[in-house]
Amino acid sequence: MLHGVLRGEGGYVEGMATQIAATEELLAYIESVSRPEDEVLGALRELTAELPGGTAMQVPAAEARFLSLLIRLTGASTVLEIGTFTGYSTLCMARALPEGGRLTTCEVNRKWTDIAAGFWERAGVADRIDLRLGDAHETLAGLRKEGGSGSVDLVFVDADKKSYPAYYEASLELVRPGGLLVLDNTLFFGRVVDPAADDPDTVAIREVNELLRSDDRVEPVVLPVADGITLARKKDA
Repeated sequence: MLHGVLRGEGGYVEGMATQIAATEELLAYIESVSRPEDEVLGALRELTAELPGGTAMQVPAAEARFLSLLIRLTGASTVLEIGTFTGYSTLCMARALPEGGRLTTCEVNRKWTDIAAGFWERAGVADRIDLRLGDAHETLAGLRKEGGSGSVDLVFVDADKKSYPAYYEASLELVRPGGLLVLDNTLFFGRVVDPAADDPDTVAIREVNELLRSDDRVEPVVLPVADGITLARKKDA
C-alpha cells in the first residue's frame, strides 16, 4: 500500500493513496503503453464511434484486453456474452479462446450484429461465434434447456441494465462451479451513489450489486475500472 503522493521531484504529501482519477490524459497514456489495436479492431471502433451512442456503448479497448486475458487465465473454452452491440468485445474474446472454443453471444438488434458479422469474418473468428438474435431472457432459457446447468465457463454481461438482476440469476445457473461471471457498468457513471438517481436502470444496478454482496454462492469483487466491472467466481459445489 502506497502511503503518500508524489509531489515535484521526489517530495511526498502525507496521506493514503486511493483511486486515481481517470483523466483523458491518463487514459491516453494507458493506450500509449498498451498493445495497439490491429487494423480490424481499429476499423470497428472507428465505425462504431460514428453510430448514435456508439462511443458510450462500446467497451474501451483496455477492458476488451482485460476480458481476453481473463479467458486465457481461466482457460475458458465456453463463453457466454449477453449484449453484443457491434461485436468488439465478442471479437476480442473469441480470439482468446483455445482451439475448439465456442462463444455464444446474445443481441436483440440485427442492425448492430450485421456490422459485427463482417468484422468477425475479417478477423477470422466467425466460426467460433454462435450469434443468438432475440430477447435475451428467451435465449438464456433456451441455453439452459440445451446445455443444462454448469455448461459455461465464463459469462460477460453488458446489456440492458434494468434486466441485470435477471441476467445474473440466469448466468449463475449456466456457469459451472469455479467459473467466472463478469458484469459491466456496475458503477453506472457514478449514479449508484446519487440518492436522486431513481431511474429503472440505476435501481437495477444497485439491486444486482446488493445481490452479489449477499449471495454466498459466489465470491465477488467490484473493480473501479472503466464504468465499474464486477467479477464473481461461482463457488465450487
